[in-house]
Amino acid sequence: MCGMPQQPPVRSTPARPARPDASMSLITNVMDHSLDDGYAEAAARRKADGDGGLPRTLRAKLGLAGGLVLAALIVTVGAAQARVEAPVVAKEREELIDRIDQETETADRLEDSVDELRADVSARQREALRDSGGNDRSALMGILSGATAVHGPGVRLVVDDAKDTSAGGDGDARSTSGFSDTGRVRDRDMQRVVNGLWESGAEAVSINGQRLTALSAIRAAGDAILVDNRPLVPPYTVLAVGDGGRLSDRFQNSPDGLYLHALQENYGIRTAISVEDEVRLPAAPSVTVRTAQPITEKGTS
Repeated sequence: MCGMPQQPPVRSTPARPARPDASMSLITNVMDHSLDDGYAEAAARRKADGDGGLPRTLRAKLGLAGGLVLAALIVTVGAAQARVEAPVVAKEREELIDRIDQETETADRLEDSVDELRADVSARQREALRDSGGNDRSALMGILSGATAVHGPGVRLVVDDAKDTSAGGDGDARSTSGFSDTGRVRDRDMQRVVNGLWESGAEAVSINGQRLTALSAIRAAGDAILVDNRPLVPPYTVLAVGDGGRLSDRFQNSPDGLYLHALQENYGIRTAISVEDEVRLPAAPSVTVRTAQPITEKGTS
């Protein structure tokens, strides 16, 4: 009798059905436990310490919003303050402009008064010169002092800078006097020209229409030439009253005339002299009259 094969024992409880995602156990584990245990523990610890009320991104947004509100408040307060102060500033500005206008008008009136007084003084000086002696003597004093306008034969001398004022210069001492261009006319050049004309027999001299006297000064201010503190611009036209032909010859052969010729040859300074039948020179704008008193024996004892 053949034995029957032994059957496996039958369990008394039914088996648990398999999950549909049993083959995705790793992904399922990640989804079920997405929060790392260590991170969860740290979050719980911060919450226990009172630092976990709001997410960090929310706190940052709230801080930014607070800063913007503060900035807007500051701008608003500044604008309101500026609006309040604007009328005051505008009023002060108007008052300052009014003061400037008033002071300018006062300065103009004073300048006009000075011109009138200067003209009156010059007229009185000329009158005093006319009454100081005979006609010949007073006329001569007026001419020599520059108190009266003169006209007559003479010479016209024009001195101008070189065409290229940066040209010239060969180590001469002229280039060490502080001027950058050796082809530019300088105050000392005009001093020599005027002195040479006086020495050559000129009775009266003017530069660019400005009458020179025994007290006139020719100076420099930067690159500008000043005559009695009045600036001149080139070309410089020098008029001299005297015996035209003789005055021209004597000046050109004098040391100062030869100096001017050397400037023309070496540095390109342009010069031109001509004899004129009639030249007119104005009176000096301001003349200082000085008289000498004889020394008595009593004063010397």
